[in-house]
Amino acid sequence: MSAHAEAHAGHPPIANQSSRVDSATLGMLLFIASEVMLFGSFFTIYFFVRVVNAPAEWPPPPFELPVFVAGVNTAILLTSSFTMHWALQAIKRGNRAGMQAGLVLTLALGLTFLLTQIREYSRIGFSPSDDAFGSVFFGLTGLHGAHVFVGLTLLTFTTIRAFRGHFSAEAHHGVEIPGIYWHFVDVMWIVVYTTVYIL
Repeated sequence: MSAHAEAHAGHPPIANQSSRVDSATLGMLLFIASEVMLFGSFFTIYFFVRVVNAPAEWPPPPFELPVFVAGVNTAILLTSSFTMHWALQAIKRGNRAGMQAGLVLTLALGLTFLLTQIREYSRIGFSPSDDAFGSVFFGLTGLHGAHVFVGLTLLTFTTIRAFRGHFSAEAHHGVEIPGIYWHFVDVMWIVVYTTVYIL
């Protein structure tokens, strides 16, 4: 048996990589690119409805949006981005306790955001079947809410693994990749909040 064959007898050879970004991170970035296109289609519908209603008041009467509550919720989600960053930086320095605290805080803040949004839905006074505005409002904010739920699911598994000692300063992809997704969710909410509640 040749030396090359012996080197790979116990495991397959490492796949060639043409990118400086590792395959797992690249996969998440490509997935996020597809998600941006999905959100883009929803924003296209939203702005079409606004153009059709122009120059009428927006949101059209009798709809009213809880701008203050949504603003507080925005601050909560932005804070969760900082705690997620803290968790990643902590494990990069080998600080397990810091990582665990950051992940738990991120989970708590993300769950608070989602529960507040659900509470907002129950008190907002209109439904998806109420005019085109109701449809695009619930469609866009609901799409984002679904992404928050997915992000919380990923972070739940990450947090469980963190408390089981699965990550280290040398091996922290399991924290970094869900973190990239979580930051994407936060950035998309800023766009949604600015577009739907402010403009």
